[in-house]
Amino acid sequence: MDVWARHNVTVVGPESGPLVMLAHGFGCDQNLWRLVVPALARRFRVLLFDHVGAGGSDLSAWSPDKYSTLAGYAQDVLGICRELDLREVAFVGHSVSAMIGVLAAVEEPQRFAKLILLTPSPRYIDEGDYRGGFSRADIEELLESLESNYLGWSHAMAPVIMGNPERPELGQELTNSFCRTDPAMARVFARATFLSDNRADLAKVSVPTLVIECSQDVIAPREVGAFVHQQITGSQLVTLDATGHCPQLSAPEATAEAITAFVSRA
Repeated sequence: MDVWARHNVTVVGPESGPLVMLAHGFGCDQNLWRLVVPALARRFRVLLFDHVGAGGSDLSAWSPDKYSTLAGYAQDVLGICRELDLREVAFVGHSVSAMIGVLAAVEEPQRFAKLILLTPSPRYIDEGDYRGGFSRADIEELLESLESNYLGWSHAMAPVIMGNPERPELGQELTNSFCRTDPAMARVFARATFLSDNRADLAKVSVPTLVIECSQDVIAPREVGAFVHQQITGSQLVTLDATGHCPQLSAPEATAEAITAFVSRA
């Protein structure tokens, strides 16, 4: 099966010009980019896709072995680039897909013109002087809850991840997105996400990089954004005046503006 069907690939925007590739995070699919796509598509070709196991992807292509680590997802990103012969890609990765993009760009930097890491975290667990935002016990409890009652976990955690309690419709949308994901696949992706440690990979990035963080984010606190920025030589850091872990939904205009400015810069 080709990548168009496997990953439910969609391309919008002008045929010429820079290509922006949007990669969604855990429990989501390409639909969560819909509020930033119109602004981006005025200037750029925009490629959207679903990770295998999410959205309209081919679920028969999923395997627990391949997708138990982020490297499996990075290979898929490179597979899309190879099969569609994409080069000079501006890759935008949200949440865990930020680290998936890092892994892909380290392996084949010639494919990528720019790397945009939206609310990234290379390590969720606190360790020594590093603050990821969670203790190991926190993450183990989170995974245990997710594995024992995925739908209940989704209803409890999605509003926390989204933030913006005064806009409950945002939390509800993320809850619905989580609940559409197959629980068995979600459990494997969750372990790959929350137990990953990609701190050492950041220094290997040679592609011009923008780190976008939110001023308040319980999943990726600002110490994490500062760490990612510090570890990637020459990177830029933008702090959005936004709350929560999904600014493409809670602050789409500011998110689109930050992406556009960086991709447009020579």
